[in-house]
Amino acid sequence: MDALALLLHLLNLVAPAWGLAALLAPALAWRGGARPRWRAGLAHGAWLGVWGSAVLIAGLVLTGRDGRMATYAALVGVMGTVAAWRDGAGRR
Repeated sequence: MDALALLLHLLNLVAPAWGLAALLAPALAWRGGARPRWRAGLAHGAWLGVWGSAVLIAGLVLTGRDGRMATYAALVGVMGTVAAWRDGAGRR
């Protein structure tokens, strides 16, 4: 496998995490605080994307296969938790 094929495989592995982050980040930024919305959206998206990517990689390592439904369920749960944490749900 050459470097380009490896890169494309890795990008396809983490694409669901970054796609979900792209959907959640604007909603979090809209409810944001003093920062400009675009800056808050980028910060929320980065946090969500990194955590989501970690979940997908952990699912691959633990199950030995990509795309297991348990991994996607964990992805949704973790990203929802991180989104609630970023929104400040515990401080209200």
